[in-house]
Amino acid sequence: MTNSHDPVKKPTRRHFLTRAALVAAATPLASSAFAKPQPAAAVSPPQIEPFWGKHQAGIATPIQRSTYFMAFDLLTTKREEVIALLRAWTDAAAVMTGSPAREDVHPNPDNVPADAGDTIGLSTARLTMTFGFGPGLFEKDGVDRYGLAQQRPAALADLPRFNGDQLIPERTGGDLSVQACADDAQVVEHALRRMVGLANGIAKIRWAQTGYTAATKAGETGRNQMGFKDGTMNVATNDPAAMNQFVWVGAEGPAWLRDGSYMVIRPIRIALEHWDRMKLGFQEETVGRHKYSGAPLGKQHEFDTLDLDATDADGNPRIPENSHARLAAPASNDGAQILRRAFAYDNGVAQIAERWPPWRQAMTFDAGLLFQCYQRDPRTGFIKMFEKMAKFDMLNQFTTHVGSGLFAIPPAAKAGEYIGQRLFG
Repeated sequence: MTNSHDPVKKPTRRHFLTRAALVAAATPLASSAFAKPQPAAAVSPPQIEPFWGKHQAGIATPIQRSTYFMAFDLLTTKREEVIALLRAWTDAAAVMTGSPAREDVHPNPDNVPADAGDTIGLSTARLTMTFGFGPGLFEKDGVDRYGLAQQRPAALADLPRFNGDQLIPERTGGDLSVQACADDAQVVEHALRRMVGLANGIAKIRWAQTGYTAATKAGETGRNQMGFKDGTMNVATNDPAAMNQFVWVGAEGPAWLRDGSYMVIRPIRIALEHWDRMKLGFQEETVGRHKYSGAPLGKQHEFDTLDLDATDADGNPRIPENSHARLAAPASNDGAQILRRAFAYDNGVAQIAERWPPWRQAMTFDAGLLFQCYQRDPRTGFIKMFEKMAKFDMLNQFTTHVGSGLFAIPPAAKAGEYIGQRLFG
C-alpha cells in the first residue's frame, strides 16, 4: 500500500504475534483479586490468499463477497513504461494481499500520504488481485506499439457479435485489466484506487464494475438475483485434471501464457421487475431447474444428473429445449466447459428501454450479473457455448449484454518477478 518509490517492510508473522501479545498484556485485569485466570484469546491472523505461485489468485480461489473489475487503456507508447507499470502493480498487489494496512507512525504533514489510510485496521479479507492483457496491448488500430504483435495468441481474438448484444462502447474492451476480490468491499475499492494511482500518466480507466455475491455456507452454491442457484455445473476447482483440461493454458499456447487462462467478462443487465412478475413454474422452465432446491426439473437434489433425455407424461422434454440449463450443459456443447466466477451488480436505477410491451422507456433497476468465466481457449469455451445460447436461451427475454471484454490472464509471478514478465522477455 505504498508506492514503488517508498518501499516499506512487510510485517512478519512474528511481528504480528508480538504486537498481539503486547496488546493482550496491556488489557486491564479483572476487578476482583480472586478472579480466575482467563485463557488467552486465540490469535487468528487475517486470512491471506497467496499472491506468488503458479496460477494467478482470483481464478480457482473460493469466491469472495465483493469484487471491483477495471479495464484500462494504455496512453504511453513506450514499452519500458508499460513494464514499469506492471512491475509497480505487481509490487503493490503483493503487499496489499499479504498484510493488512497499518498507520504511518511518523506522518509528515508536508508529504502526500503514501497510502489513503481507508483500510487501516482492516484485514486483507482474502484479497486477490488478478491481471489481464487485452488485444490492444499487442496491436491497436493497426499499430504494434510495444513490439508484441507477434506474441499475440490466436485465441485472443475479438469476440463475435452475438444475437441480442447491446454493447456500450464505454463498457467494452481494454488493453489491460485488473480485478480485486475480497470479503470486504472497502478493501477491494482501496486496491483499485491504488492501481489507478500507480497508472497515472501511463494508462487511464476505460470502464469498471463493482459486484457482490450472496453470503453462503462453505461448500454451498450461491444464488443470483433471480433467486436460482448459480454455478452448480461449474468446473471443479479442486480437480487438477479438470482444471488442466478446461481452464489452464497448456502447450498449445505461447510460452508466456502457459499455466495462465483466458477471461471473458460481460455485464448483463437483468429485467428484475419483469422477472419478479413471472409465475414460479415459468421461471423454473426457463432455467431448467427447481428454484429452491436447485435440482434439475423432475429431480430432488441440486447435484442430481441433468437428464436431457427425460420426458414428461406428454412425451415432451422434461427439461425444455430452450432452457438455460440444457443449452449450457456440456452434453449440449460437445463436452465444452468453462469456470464461471460470476458476481451480481447493482448500479442503482436508470432510464432503460423495456424489452416487452409496451416497449417504453422506464426508470428501473440498472442491475444484473457481472458474468465472468475462465477457459483454456475462448473459441472452444465461451464462444462455442454462447453462440447457441444467444439465439435460443429463454432467459434472453430478461437479459441484455451491455458490455464485454476478453483478456489473456498470464500465470502468476514468482517472487522478484512482475506479472507478464515472460511476455516482455
